[in-house]
Amino acid sequence: MADSATDSSNASAATPAAEATNWVKKTEDQEISNLVDSLSNAMKDKGNEDKLQESSVAKPEKDEGATPVPENGVATATAGVPNAGPDEIETVNPADASLLMKIIRKGLVESKLDLEVQRKDPSSPLHSVKSFEALHLKPELLQGVYAMGFNTPSKIQETALPTLLADPPQNMIAQSQSGTGKTAAFVLAMLSRVDPRKPYPQVICLSPTYELAIQTGEVAAKMAKFCKEIKLRFAVRGEELPKGKKITDHIIIGTPGKLMDWGIKFRAFDLRKISVFVLDEADVMIATQGHQDQCIRIHKQLSSSCQMMFFSATYEKEVMDFAEYIVPNPIIIRLAREQESLDNIKQYYVKCKNQDEKYQAISNIYGVITVGQAIIFCHTRKTATWLSGKMSSDRHSVAVLSGELTVEQRLAVLDRFRAGLEKVLITTNVLSRGIDVEQVTIVVNFDLPMDQHGHADCETYLHRIGRTGRFGKNGIAINLVDSEHSMEICRTIEAHFQKKIQLLDAEDSDEIEKIGS
Repeated sequence: MADSATDSSNASAATPAAEATNWVKKTEDQEISNLVDSLSNAMKDKGNEDKLQESSVAKPEKDEGATPVPENGVATATAGVPNAGPDEIETVNPADASLLMKIIRKGLVESKLDLEVQRKDPSSPLHSVKSFEALHLKPELLQGVYAMGFNTPSKIQETALPTLLADPPQNMIAQSQSGTGKTAAFVLAMLSRVDPRKPYPQVICLSPTYELAIQTGEVAAKMAKFCKEIKLRFAVRGEELPKGKKITDHIIIGTPGKLMDWGIKFRAFDLRKISVFVLDEADVMIATQGHQDQCIRIHKQLSSSCQMMFFSATYEKEVMDFAEYIVPNPIIIRLAREQESLDNIKQYYVKCKNQDEKYQAISNIYGVITVGQAIIFCHTRKTATWLSGKMSSDRHSVAVLSGELTVEQRLAVLDRFRAGLEKVLITTNVLSRGIDVEQVTIVVNFDLPMDQHGHADCETYLHRIGRTGRFGKNGIAINLVDSEHSMEICRTIEAHFQKKIQLLDAEDSDEIEKIGS
């Protein structure tokens, strides 16, 4: 035990040392804060453009207090919706939308679109494969790939996997839509890089939410089914570490906050020994409060030789600014998004005076033409609930999908709708994109899509009515117009897409019959 003189000496020396440490931390905090601010400028600029047109729209009071955002939350008032009232317009939670798409996809999306590849270093190896055998994987890994039902690589896997598995390791930024095989590609690369003889973490994979991290972990566990020596660990809410315990698992999959606690605060593993760093769902990460800052703090602790993999479904400027900071000298792979088209969708609008007349219009259309399945979009949960009650009382089989449901509940609703157990799905914007149901023949905009400032939301309109006319079939979109404002939105959408939206008299059964032929 140290004597009292030594204790006294240490105490006096501790103050300047602690002050120096605090100063360094403050400097780093400021540096990270400045970086996050600069990466966010593009998003702020976009918001400022909207504000110029906002003068006639009432603005909500700004909450100056620090409101904690849950690990799976998004920094918007209505996204995720547990706090949103039934009268509020429901907005899409990007994390929930991504999770739904990951779960619902039964297989890979077949894409015939071009793959664009960019290299900052012309000497970087670049080639593609047409089979998983050509990757020279460990036999146990190859067995796991086939056991998951993958027979041949998807388009993005053909190019990404040889690059990700190359020696020396290559950094990569990859962008492609959900369902194209990104997760399987980076999980296979993660598993391939592990040396099971080393009893410490070698790979970390960050996801923006608990649910998305669990999804990635499930893919990794299935793929590693025959690699018994590789150990995986989740760093998500609910997972705790005994004080002073060191992690011996090879791969850690989790959310930024928990992983930062374990790696930086508790020093349960050495971030400098990490050889692969994967940042998944980067576009969702940016939309989630605090995550960008946490990712940068983790990234600063990694060695310069660590292989960086960055994956995103979108390729917007703020995503790429973030990517280029995280990933030095990357190979960039982009797969063009499948374009939704209005070419095979007949568009109509019906003039109504109020909500009851809107309902009467739907009833008239249902009474005349044969409808396979229909999706009806409403602004608010309150309207969706009212409409569901009206249709159910008229003996229509109806399901409702809105933001207060858990992911599991939404999946149960969608599974029933896919199976044809309900013919009508009434929903808010939580289902505006990404969900394909082949039997959908009609989409009804009970409320026309508008943004938070009351302007026409053309992108959401495209995604909404794109739920019909899928798989090369013809579809019908009907827009219910009950005011001059909604008529103006309808005209704006028509002008934007340069596709005629025809007037339909919902009282004329002969006219209705023509649209169904």
